[in-house]
Amino acid sequence: MKSIPLVGEVWLERFLLLRCRERAGRGHLGKLARGFCESEKPGVEQAACRAGSGEGCEDLGVFWVFLMAAPREKNSGSKCVISMHSRTTTIIQDPKNPEHTKTFIFDLAYWSHNGFQKDKDGVFISVDPSSKFAGQRDVFHDLGRGILDSAWHGYNATLLAYGQTGSGKSYSMIGFGANKGIIPNVCEELFRAIESQDKNREYQVTFSMLEIYNEQVRDLLSRTKKPGGLKVREDQQLGFYVDGLRSVPCDNYAQIERLMEQGTKIRTTASTTMNASSSRSHMVITIQFKQVFLDRALTKQSSINLVDLAGSERQKSSGSEGDRLREGSRVNLSLTNLGNVISALADAALGKKVLHIPYRASVLTKLLQSALGGNSRTTLIAAISPADICYEETLSTLRYAERAKKIRNKAVVNTSTLVRESRAENSKLLLGCGNSRIAELPACLLVEPTAQLSWAHQLEQARQEWQQHYAAIAQERRLVRTVPHLLNVNEDPQLTGVLKHFIQAGSCDAGQAASNAIILQGLGISDKHASFTNSDGKVMVTPHGKCKVIVNGVPITTKTKLRHLDRIILGSNSAYLYIGFPSERGSEDLSRFDYDFFQLERAAAEGVSVDKLGALHGGDVKADPSVLAVFQDYVKLMPLVAEANQMSEELGKGLKMELKVKNLASSDSRGYDLQKEVTVKVTNRQTHQVWIWSKAKFINRKFLMEEFYQRFLDGEDSHVAQEDDPFWDPVEVIHLGSAHIWLQSLAYCMKFEDQVEFLNCDGLEEAVLHIHMVPCSPTGQWVSPSQPCLVLGLSN
Repeated sequence: MKSIPLVGEVWLERFLLLRCRERAGRGHLGKLARGFCESEKPGVEQAACRAGSGEGCEDLGVFWVFLMAAPREKNSGSKCVISMHSRTTTIIQDPKNPEHTKTFIFDLAYWSHNGFQKDKDGVFISVDPSSKFAGQRDVFHDLGRGILDSAWHGYNATLLAYGQTGSGKSYSMIGFGANKGIIPNVCEELFRAIESQDKNREYQVTFSMLEIYNEQVRDLLSRTKKPGGLKVREDQQLGFYVDGLRSVPCDNYAQIERLMEQGTKIRTTASTTMNASSSRSHMVITIQFKQVFLDRALTKQSSINLVDLAGSERQKSSGSEGDRLREGSRVNLSLTNLGNVISALADAALGKKVLHIPYRASVLTKLLQSALGGNSRTTLIAAISPADICYEETLSTLRYAERAKKIRNKAVVNTSTLVRESRAENSKLLLGCGNSRIAELPACLLVEPTAQLSWAHQLEQARQEWQQHYAAIAQERRLVRTVPHLLNVNEDPQLTGVLKHFIQAGSCDAGQAASNAIILQGLGISDKHASFTNSDGKVMVTPHGKCKVIVNGVPITTKTKLRHLDRIILGSNSAYLYIGFPSERGSEDLSRFDYDFFQLERAAAEGVSVDKLGALHGGDVKADPSVLAVFQDYVKLMPLVAEANQMSEELGKGLKMELKVKNLASSDSRGYDLQKEVTVKVTNRQTHQVWIWSKAKFINRKFLMEEFYQRFLDGEDSHVAQEDDPFWDPVEVIHLGSAHIWLQSLAYCMKFEDQVEFLNCDGLEEAVLHIHMVPCSPTGQWVSPSQPCLVLGLSN
């Protein structure tokens, strides 16, 4: 979207769009997806649909699968395990056993691995007509227009984006830069169609945007956060709904753009404040579309739900497998419950006996009850990666989509007459006034002016708010052009470039305190964290006391001059790109300074690089993929470890966590294993006890620490039983290192005494072992060199 400035670049490997319904060629797939009642229901049912009664006009949900690769997998030197031999067949290959493949057959597949280029507007297009490449426009043409046509005909429509973190869910939903996704395209096309429609209809469009994190609902259009989140309630007619959610009337696409920008900004701020990655939350955008047919006294109502789900990492990948606190993360549980609902509905569709569908198990499944097996045309976008290192995730997601396509929804046209609506409203009025004369009036005459005035009043309020916000946007854009500023850089590219902190002439403080000119949020940010000075055409930054400030990967302690495009990290991991004076700026590509760039620079400053990990062998130009993967793991975990240490400090847990690259040869009996892995060494500063956490275990604990820390920030009782504390583990035996002892002397029945170095996983001396070996018989009797018969024929 043009009004949401973003920093970052989209790497397109390939993506797949699959429709699991009637076989159809590309030419008429859109028509089938749109679900015209006239083309699907004969005779009386057609008439019923045209009349708007909606009775008997049912339609089954449609499920799609969407695939895209992420850049980090390219950097890991991974190989592609996805192939498409036709526009209907997709094959996934097991990287450990290339002969073992699995085939998925769908009706349509889109390919965008290659054969594309950027046009002058930055949109990805085909290189030539013979290219198989398909971009965002193709996806919207076949999928987005189907959603719109469902809405125009009065059906509820739901779009779910599912897949692992970094697989392209947000790209397909929101888009990136000029490559607009389904949501903005649907909204823009809706208002374009409204402008060209019959004037005898009135159109009412409202927009809401919420986030579900840790089973709490946050209104992304409200600047105030309600403690504990908004409540999800149930109504006999409405089903589950969010009580108190703001729904804003809109009469043009520009207003929806503004609301999405506002919601994204609040989501970015909340993500920074709560130290919660956006990939751990679900985002739901709902568009209520109502058509009033003034000449027929008829209304059609459609609810369009657009859902970007949290990352779907499996327990082994996300880290909860093998940990005593494996069931702690409620984010994982919400997706698990969603999978349980889909499995139950799929079984029911196949005629199996299903006693219970667990809609009430989580906030997410409550709100999606209508979309799954209910009154909605539902589309599932399953975002997957073609990289070999993501094989298990990709296969899991494809199987998930296979189950989902078995679900059978019963979508009906949502219509009612104005008389019916008027009677309902009239009953409410009569309860309030009790006036017999009013009761004698026709219901439609009584309530229609009230409803019209109410809608007009809502639109006027929205327009006034829009004008105020537009003035603020204009002011911000002017400052962006003329004043040096800090631009936030987020792990989620959709949230990058949303926050801007301007460094006006003179001196200003930055930190968490409300009195600062620049108010910052995030782990490790102090009330007065740093000072910025703008004078004589120079901008300087000075840390306050021992506050952590990193510039271009290097920690600073004194006043430092900033240069255009310097990278700044404040606190544990709040990253910003410095944009200098207009005279310093050029036509630089800001997208290269993404979150990974910051972390790679930070790792290099700490002396961690691919070369030092031994990725290059001799004169080989190509790096070892396994070592590249270790390096990627190290870089990914660096900011997480910094955040975990900060939480430990603020909560008084007294733990120090540090990354270690473990050489597996240290635990191999012969020392032949050349593989390496990243672990986290956890040390209790008081007792000096040491634990070694695997990457998987640490990631799981980090999520649990975030939940624990959030309760602390919210002022809740953060005291938990010791066994439920994510910062605590019982004393356990750990592998500190190894020593190699030669046993050849025992074969000659000779005693042996020596001192052997005990080496840790870094190859450094951890201790010195004094060994004394004496040959013995099976009964424990000492065997001398003159008694070899006692051990003759023994294998050990």
